[in-house]
Amino acid sequence: MRHDERHRSNVVGWLRAAVLGANDGIVSTASLLVGIAASGADRQSLVVAGVAALVAGAAAMAAGEYVSVASQADTESADLERESKELAADPAAEHGELAAIYVARGLAPGLADEVARQLMARDGLAAHARDELGLSDQLAARPTQAALASAASFAVGAGWPLLVLVLAPRASLTGWLVGGSLVGLAALGILAAYIGRAPKMRSALRILLWGAGAMSLTAAAGALFPA
Repeated sequence: MRHDERHRSNVVGWLRAAVLGANDGIVSTASLLVGIAASGADRQSLVVAGVAALVAGAAAMAAGEYVSVASQADTESADLERESKELAADPAAEHGELAAIYVARGLAPGLADEVARQLMARDGLAAHARDELGLSDQLAARPTQAALASAASFAVGAGWPLLVLVLAPRASLTGWLVGGSLVGLAALGILAAYIGRAPKMRSALRILLWGAGAMSLTAAAGALFPA
């Protein structure tokens, strides 16, 4: 009988980038809009500022994520190249190193030696990458994927307070921005927890506290400089 298991490790990279991007999109854009609204600016000025924040933030997130993950990918490539040279120069020593790893994980020395021998015969570099360096295809750094996920999720996140801004009545604009943005943040926290199979309430509360704090600071700053 087939035993089907579903794990989340293969989505960790893009999920982290997507959640970070959406969270930053909501918090930074909503905080900016709340601060400007607190100064008494009109709706048109707020929309222009919000769109500019969306475009600039998405571009900045993409660039920052790409550079960060590309640096990680470069490090991984350098480690693999060094390991490949070591395998070619002294395969016996590398075999012993791999066998020692399996012994440390609980295999008997004879079995560990046989496992290391068979794995190295099939693909020694892959075995060392996985078990010595901790690298795998599922968790490999993918700069372009991470950059696109960050930019897209930031734009989606930033679009939420902009939508609230367009629909909210002018008389209570700040209240609608704060309330609507907190609802978006809570939904994001619950969604991230659901996908990652983490506690939903803890995730939602964590993201709500930081979001509310950021908007409170910018509202106070905006009130100091009335339009």
